[in-house]
Formats: sequence, C-alpha cells, structure tokens
Amino acid sequence: MTRTALFATSAFVSAMAAATVMAPSPVEAAGLLTPAGSTQSLTLADHEVTVVLEDGYAITTIEQRFANPGAFAAEAHYSFPVPDKAAVSEFTYWIDGKPVVGEVVERERGRQIYEGERAAGREAAIAEQDAHYAFDMRVTPVPAGGDVMVRLTYIQPARLEGGIGRYAYPLERQSTNEDRIAFWDMTETVAGRFAFEMDLRTDYPIEAVRLPAHPDARTERTADGWRISLGDGRNVLGLPAPLSDGTAPELTDAAFDPAADAEWATLGGEEIALDGAPATENAAEIENSALQARRTAPSAATRLDTDIVLYWRQAADQPARVDLVPYKAEAGERGTFMLTLTPGMDLGPIEGGRDFAFVLDVSGSMDGKIATLGEGVARALASLTPEDRFSISTFNDGAKDLTGGLIQATPDAIARWSQTARTLPPGGGTNLYAGLDMGLRGLDADRTGAVVLVTDGEANVGVTETQKFMDLVRGQDVRLFTAVMGNGANRPLLEPMTRLSGGTSVAVSNSDDIQGVLVEAASKVGFEALNGLNVALDPVDGDVRIADIEAEDIRTLYRGEQLSLLGHYWGAGDVRVTLTGEIAGEAVSYTTTLPLPETALRNPEIERLWAFQAIETRMERMALLGEDADANSAVIDLSVENGVLTPLTAMIALREERFEELGIERRNRDRVEIETAAAEQRASAPVRTTRVDTGQPMFQAPAPTATRSSGGSGGSGNIGLLGMVLAGLAGLAGGLGRRRSGDRS
Repeated sequence: MTRTALFATSAFVSAMAAATVMAPSPVEAAGLLTPAGSTQSLTLADHEVTVVLEDGYAITTIEQRFANPGAFAAEAHYSFPVPDKAAVSEFTYWIDGKPVVGEVVERERGRQIYEGERAAGREAAIAEQDAHYAFDMRVTPVPAGGDVMVRLTYIQPARLEGGIGRYAYPLERQSTNEDRIAFWDMTETVAGRFAFEMDLRTDYPIEAVRLPAHPDARTERTADGWRISLGDGRNVLGLPAPLSDGTAPELTDAAFDPAADAEWATLGGEEIALDGAPATENAAEIENSALQARRTAPSAATRLDTDIVLYWRQAADQPARVDLVPYKAEAGERGTFMLTLTPGMDLGPIEGGRDFAFVLDVSGSMDGKIATLGEGVARALASLTPEDRFSISTFNDGAKDLTGGLIQATPDAIARWSQTARTLPPGGGTNLYAGLDMGLRGLDADRTGAVVLVTDGEANVGVTETQKFMDLVRGQDVRLFTAVMGNGANRPLLEPMTRLSGGTSVAVSNSDDIQGVLVEAASKVGFEALNGLNVALDPVDGDVRIADIEAEDIRTLYRGEQLSLLGHYWGAGDVRVTLTGEIAGEAVSYTTTLPLPETALRNPEIERLWAFQAIETRMERMALLGEDADANSAVIDLSVENGVLTPLTAMIALREERFEELGIERRNRDRVEIETAAAEQRASAPVRTTRVDTGQPMFQAPAPTATRSSGGSGGSGNIGLLGMVLAGLAGLAGGLGRRRSGDRS
C-alpha cells in the first residue's frame, strides 16, 4: 500500500499570511476565579513573571499577590493554562511574612489536608493540575482588607527547530470544559503591577528575537544573550520591585526615577519632600508610601488573555552538535543527564504527490474563524495543478463528504469548491474521529496522497477514547503531522497519535507568528527524513553504568529537529553515542564519545525533567491501556520523590509545624534550596558551553536552518499558509512514493 501523509493542522494554520484579521473565538483567559453569582470578589493585585532560559531548559517563576477589598475573609482560586511539557517544581505561600515551600502529596490527601486547614482557620494553599486544561491554585484565607502572596515555578525543555527557538507563556485558554466554565466567574485583569522579564542565555549566537503578539516588548542584547521584558518592572513610585522574599530592597539615590517621583509627588494629599537629602535617609517613609501607593493608586489594568510567545533565531551556519547537561551531587551517588543531538544531515528535498483530502472542522468553536478557514482552503486549492485530485469533507456532530470523493483539480472544480469553502456555516460539536476516518477512507490506495485535517478543538462527540484513535492511525500506512492549536487542545490525544505514526507535532497559539509555524512545517515535510532511528549509549572506559533512559517515542527525525534523551548513570567515564537509521532507504550511522563526570553541581533541575518525562510516558500508557493501582502508584511515587506536580498529585503549603504533625517530609523544600543556590551561581557566572563533541564531531554538515517553501503553481507568490503546507506535503508524497516498498518506522 502507498504510504499516506496525514497532516493535522488548525484554522489558524490554514489561514494565509495576508488574510483578513481573524475574529477572536470565545476563550477563557488566565485569571482569578470566584463561584458564579458570588457577592465576594477578590483582586489579582500583582502578577510578575521571570524566565531564565539556559542550558537547554527554561525556568519560569510566577509571583502573584491577591487582595481582598471586602469586609470578610475569603478564599482565592487562580487558574491558568497548562504550559507545554511543564514540570511544576515549586509552589510557595507566604505565611506570617515568610515563604513556605509546598510539598507534593497524593491528590485526594492533599485536598483533605487543605480543606481541614481551611475549616480550622489556618493558612493553607494548594496547587493542582486539571488534566491538560489548567493549573489551579487555591489560597486561604485572604484576610478582609488584606492580601496574600504565592509563587509558582515550572521547568520545561527548550528546543530548536531549524535554528528557531520558541517559548510561550500561556494565558489564553480555549473554552473546552463547559461544566467548569459555567461554575466560575473570572477576573482576567491585574489591578496593580504586571511584569514579564526573560533572560535568554546561550553559548551560540542569536541573531534576533521576535514577539509577534507583543511588538511593544523591550528587547536588548546582553553579554550572554538577550533580555526581554513587558509591563512595568518598577512600582508606581519608580522604586525597585520587592525582593523574592517579599522584603523591600536597599534604597539608594540610583533607585529613583525622577519622572516617576514627579508623577507621584503627592500621596493621599500629603507631599513627600526629599529636601535634597540622600534617598536612604528617607527610605522608611518612602517605602511605606510606596506600599500604600501600590495598593490604592489608579492604574491601567492588564488583561491576562494573550499568550506571550517569543521566537529567537540562531545565527546561520552553526555547527551541528551534541550537548550534555549532567547533574551528580556526590561521586558515589546516582547522576542524571540530558543529552541533546542537533543533527547535521544531508536530507535532500523530495518531489511529487497528487491526492489531497481536506477534512475541515466546522463545529461551533470555529465560529469567528470559519471565514479565514474558507479563504485558506480556497488559496490552497488554487495552488494545485490539473493533474492533482482533491476532496473536501467536513465534521461537527458527524462527518459529511461534500465533493463525493476525489475529483480532478480543474479550474472549474477549484472555483466551485473554493466558493463552497468560503461559505461553510459553523455549529455543533466536534466528532473528530468521524472526520478523520472519512478522510482516510476516501483516499486511493494506488496513489500517494495526503489528508489535511483542520481543527482547533478536541473530540467531544462520537468516539472519544484515545485507544480507538490510536487503532485508527495504527491501521493505516500513515504519517501524522499535528499543529496543536490553542492551550485547551487535547495534547494527550494528538501528540501520542502523532508519534505513533512516525510524524511530529507543532504547538500553535493565537499569539504565534503563524507564517513562521508553516515555514517550519513545510521545511520538515519537504525534505527527506531519518527513519527508524535508534540511539545507543555504550560505556568506553571507567566504571560508568547507564539506566532509566527516558525520551519521547520518536521514530522519525525531520530536518531541523533536535533529539533529546534523559537518563541516570552511576560512576564516571567516557560513553560512545551512536545514532543510526535510514535516509531514503540507505543505512546511516553517526557516532561520538562524551564524558559523564564524577560530580556536576550546576544543573540540579535535570532530575525533575527526567521525572517529568518518566511520568508522561506512564500517563500515556495508562491512557492507552487503562489505569490500574500499580501504574497510579508508580506515577505518584515519582511525583512525590522528585517534586513534580501531576494530575494524580497536589502541592500543599502549610504552616511549618503542620508538615511535621502530618508526617510530610520536606523533600521539595530541600530540592528548592539546592536549585535556588545553583540558579544564583549560574546567574553570576558567564554562560558556559554544553557542547561535548568538539573533539570528535558527530555530524559533518552544519545544523539546518528554516527554509521558506516556494509555493505552488497557482499563486502570485503569496499563496497562503495552507498552500505552503500543500507544497511541502506534495514534496513528502513524492519522496514516500519512491519508498513505497520500504520502511514503516
């Protein structure tokens, strides 16, 4: 059977770069929740985000202050979307002015403890993960006329795609959990200070950074990379922000902004006069005034409804490389490592391919996007040649074959069905399975073809079981390329299905540079790939032993992609790394040798990244095979031991003495202390290189960079983003056609 390429994308991906601006669909933003109809409202007073991206991973820290202007104590409930591949490592609650780091416990126990503390009137906070939807935090009590402060930190890997890096701080959440949404009212604004600051530190040169949804962001080169900031990093008096422990920083003359001082020359009707004295002599008075100003001053509220998406571009002609990030506290202990391969392989372009089945989501969630979807499909059809064939089917509550199967791409057919695509009405649920099944069944087994799936939601009608989707893909000779659109998209379904097919997935936000996303995708599918890949780690000398390798189930490596492995090791010594596979049916092999050190103290966070990948693998297995007590216990044990939040666990912060009374070990507090010290040492030192194959380069060719697809025959140069996908898929189809008797890896 001819291998079929299946490309799952989204309404945004299907849009063209020059299309009319898309109307926003109904979304749920990050924000402070109160039960619908409640008369007691709280305020999200401050929201401050700091990000440090270095050594192949990003650490995001969110500090928030909740204020209660009411006459009674209340409970704060804050929710925000689950970031991609995020391992929550810290949840801290300030009690009596001191930060208390939370601990991970089994979820039901955590809820029981929190409710017990709340009923007893004691301070408590809990953080939970609501599947793939959201992280939820609850804090009690927020005293009448007072406020509380919490901090959440998460770690996630940072990868390059064709020399382009991407970081997203999610704030917009799609409305996919209707029962949940109906229960809550949400405050989406920050009444006081909003600040976002990111330090991008790399040992490779970065040519440029881009925030497509935030052109007003401040960006500056630093000695070690770039610094990016949004919002107000200073309070209304121009004073430096409070320190991480909530205390005020030391005040000096340089700490004051004259313009801000002039703006806030009077507070509460009383003038603050420095009388020419040094700032430090007025520190106490000004500090108190500043605090009062921050709580009472009118300010422009910041809405938390737009994702912050950052791209950075590596300089061209960089060498392909192997990077190693180890952590080993003591010589006799177990170590952890993260190994990242950035291949430089001669992956040539491929040609051909002629059948395209469009499967279009016209459910109610597409309202506001359907016009752009139609225009994108029309432009894609215009890029086809008369030798091509296409079909169009739609799905909402069910699936409908509009064209009656594949039809020839004549000018008349393109004109007729372009008009139809432009007038599709949205409505109903999302029967994703029916749409996908219809697209697959409509292809001709004797011709190379592609299914283009356009969706922005998750399956909520008809077949919804993950296993049945896996069986559907497994039963076809299919490669699935998925653009996961929106923070509410069902990644636990789409990503495993993608990997099972040997394809790859791309996250897409409303704040993304969609043109860039499609350049990335077209580059992948328009070139040959490394199939049936395998990575072997073999000790060469010393007493090193390696175990517990964790990685995504990647079967095919596409042009510009990186491959990352995490594992444990004992001892120290050299290890031979060998990457093997096939390119266009020809066996290839790449190798180098790297050292695993006796001790390495720089990156303790690697242990949490290993645990997160191990947990994710087990959660995917449970989604396929069903939950059982042993599998649940394994996930909970990994979560508690490594301080990583999961849907089966919770993080709780209590009065210090309560941890001991409840028999909860302070494992995570100790981890946070080690990680904080390591982060401070990294920040005070120059960026170091993590490349370990300079003496014996694993790859001879340079690292690939993103290339722009050329489009098709029917456009004027700007054929639209979906046309770019088709151009890439046509190339993939030809390459697969040449290998139709070959590998299914």
